[in-house]
Amino acid sequence: MPIIEFLAPHFAFLSEPTAWAALVTLVVMEVVLGIDNLIFISILTNKLPKEQQSRARRLGISAALVMRLLLLATISFIVQLTTPVVTLFDHGLSWRDIILIAGGLFLVWKATTEIHHSMDPNHDTSEAQVSGTLKLSLGAAIFQILLLDLVFSVDSIITAVGMTDEIVIMYIAVIAAVTVMLVAADPLAKFIGQNPSIVMLALAFLLMIGMTLIADGMGYHVPKGYIYAAMGFSALVETLNMLARRRRASGEQ
Repeated sequence: MPIIEFLAPHFAFLSEPTAWAALVTLVVMEVVLGIDNLIFISILTNKLPKEQQSRARRLGISAALVMRLLLLATISFIVQLTTPVVTLFDHGLSWRDIILIAGGLFLVWKATTEIHHSMDPNHDTSEAQVSGTLKLSLGAAIFQILLLDLVFSVDSIITAVGMTDEIVIMYIAVIAAVTVMLVAADPLAKFIGQNPSIVMLALAFLLMIGMTLIADGMGYHVPKGYIYAAMGFSALVETLNMLARRRRASGEQ
């Protein structure tokens, strides 16, 4: 009973329709934002030996969940990150802007490097070479997952604050979104790994997302609806190409 009495005030919002609407909206927003993370995680962990890939995804996403929950606990500090701290080209940059720019530059660098490796016929990605650097690669993969998740987490938390004042709603939305990521991580990574053309498309998505983060950090906001609409249209075209290739292959047989 004491526990119920302690928790009751924190869940009083359940009786308010507006709170439920905010919860659903936040969950959807977190899931959609998680698509960017999943694409990056899939490409990153697919470079590890097969027996380590699923483990790396689970460890990375679980650690990201812990980090997001800790960030929510410091939400009063996170909100203050929108205050300008430096001026660049007559534009005031806050810590949020700096984090977005740094994350965007990291994504652009990572996507460009992976595209170069994919296009380089002399690039050795044999199992033996990957296994030889397993410990470093696994640690580096998890570190990079956390690094990118930090960027998206700060942005999503600041956005969430503008939608609701209930911290419990934010916690529920984050947990729900990360749960979806855990369920979808392996199937998405397997699908990307089995379709080389999808890998290049996913890298192009990461490049576009990186440039969007840089633009947002510099004060040029690009509506995310445009970004996801472009990604969805590109994915639809690639799906049609895949179906056409399969039909041609079955017709030749």
